[in-house]
Amino acid sequence: MRTHVVRLRRHKKVRLVRWQVKRVFTSFWRFTMDNRSKITKLYMQLYHDDQALKQLFSMMDEAKAQRLADLVSMDKNERSWYFDQSIVGMTLYTDLFAGSLKKLKQKISYFDDLGVSFLHLMPLLKPREGENDGGYAVEDYRNIDPRLGDLNDFKSLMKELRKHDIKVCIDYVINHVAKEHAWAQEALNHDPIKQAYFIMYDTDEIPNKFNLTVPEVLPDKCPGNFTYYPEIKKYVFTSFSEFQWDLNFQNPYVFNGMTDNLLYLANLGVNMIRLDAIPFMWKELGTTCRNLSPIHDLMRLLHLIKEDVCPSLALLGEAIVEPEQIVKYFGNDEHTECEVMYNANLMVDIYNAFATRDVRLLTVDVNRFQIPQRGTWMNYVRCHDDIGWGFNEQAIRSFGFSPYEHKQFLIKFYGDQFPSSFAKGEMYQVNPLTKDARTNGTLASLLGLEKAIETKQVYRRDEAIRRINLAHAMILSYRGFPLIYSGDELATLNDQSYQLDPDKKTEGRWVHRPFFDWKRAKNKDCVGTDENAVYQMLKKLIRLRKQYPQFQGQAHQYALDLQNEHVFGIIRQNRHHHLFALYNFSELTQKVPTEHLRQMFNGVLARDVVQGRVFNLNEPFIELSPYEFVWCVKQNIS
Repeated sequence: MRTHVVRLRRHKKVRLVRWQVKRVFTSFWRFTMDNRSKITKLYMQLYHDDQALKQLFSMMDEAKAQRLADLVSMDKNERSWYFDQSIVGMTLYTDLFAGSLKKLKQKISYFDDLGVSFLHLMPLLKPREGENDGGYAVEDYRNIDPRLGDLNDFKSLMKELRKHDIKVCIDYVINHVAKEHAWAQEALNHDPIKQAYFIMYDTDEIPNKFNLTVPEVLPDKCPGNFTYYPEIKKYVFTSFSEFQWDLNFQNPYVFNGMTDNLLYLANLGVNMIRLDAIPFMWKELGTTCRNLSPIHDLMRLLHLIKEDVCPSLALLGEAIVEPEQIVKYFGNDEHTECEVMYNANLMVDIYNAFATRDVRLLTVDVNRFQIPQRGTWMNYVRCHDDIGWGFNEQAIRSFGFSPYEHKQFLIKFYGDQFPSSFAKGEMYQVNPLTKDARTNGTLASLLGLEKAIETKQVYRRDEAIRRINLAHAMILSYRGFPLIYSGDELATLNDQSYQLDPDKKTEGRWVHRPFFDWKRAKNKDCVGTDENAVYQMLKKLIRLRKQYPQFQGQAHQYALDLQNEHVFGIIRQNRHHHLFALYNFSELTQKVPTEHLRQMFNGVLARDVVQGRVFNLNEPFIELSPYEFVWCVKQNIS
């Protein structure tokens, strides 16, 4: 009887396991079929081409079959990894930071020490020889820049980074290819099929019509939007330069080919792919050829495809456009596009607050944009690029200022053209007619450290360090995940040596793209140095961010009305866990009323986890010293 019972139990257990396996398989199959039906519907709306769709599905099936076991495991268990508060990013140029991919692998301990868990490796793919737009003129999407190494070096690096639980993002230039790319070369050899991969015309009639409505990207360096190639007697759409040919995404085989390349890169083990210049991807006569509606369909398609093949891969959108346009590339809760977008709006608001000592723009913009559940911001204060001064013009008007005049103030303040400014940046792409300009410079130089060192003013130096630490605290506490620009953790200053290099001297952005100084990096452990003051505070803030669930990517965020224009405040809430952060953007001591904070905490004591101070919220004010910030949690009464 006992044996019979045991057999019966085993039989039931086997049936249960089979049922569970069948349930999982059925669920997966339904998801796959539903996903592919969505792809079919959207693809056919755009292209109306059955054969091209069959080719796409064949590419997807092949990529899916080639996905490695550890990547499949990530697909199952880490689909929303970018929401975790443990994700802290750093962006760097491999050659400037370490010299090569092999040498970069030897520097992983540096990232571990600081607490970096995400690396954005700037252009890695093989570019054209000679001038290549900083690596963004890609000749071969399936090979590595030979100056940095080869595919085996990259795979070895990826394997080692996974051991250290460090995620990786690489650039994918999707709007255009180098004219040395195989497709462009075949087009130059009069192949009509490959010529249809690009936008080209026999006469300048249609190009001239485009030029009436399409803004020039780089009018000084590359005037116009077309280049004439006498060898094929055609005008080719070249938004960025004559050696970068815009792709024709109205051709389904262009979309298929670029998608296939993307899936190939995903299968190398990268966790995020940065889609470069997405607002340019669709061209229509009579428009600006920017941010057109079909681009959002393309982004939706890419999301659906990667959800089918490599769902742990996240898409990062790069769109240097107005904030109102940037947020659209998230899509919505029903139709996801990019999971991550750069929070350029926050960056500008932070610099604005430092320059004006006024945080109202920051406060207004906290919940200005509602983003979908699958989306999150990448928060940063510096990157490899220049700073464009796009801000909330409606808010500026409501404060009583002219948006034009205010933009001119910021350009001059950070361009070293304002007498009382602490900043030492450089103006870039100056338009003499409109007086518009952008700004170059490292974080430390923009926030006053370079001028303080030059003038040998100790108190100015201390203020600059405080500003740098406050800026880092802002991006570490804000909803989303932070991205640190390599060198900022060591308070790196502007580097003028680029002017001695004939290949760099005409490109002002090299002022904030120096070689990483490993000798200076040793100062991070030397008390009393600028490097130590910035690095150790950043390291501490990273550790605290990872410790507190209030910083989780989907935790709620609210602005605080502090009745003080110099102090910015937010609440981060994850279920029952609350935290408030206060930031004094002034060089003067400020007082913050405690009434709202006391109500939120439902208690009287709050502890700053950064400095360990305990505040009695029954007191009428919290006092903040110049450029001081606090991250406060509820202090339990023992």
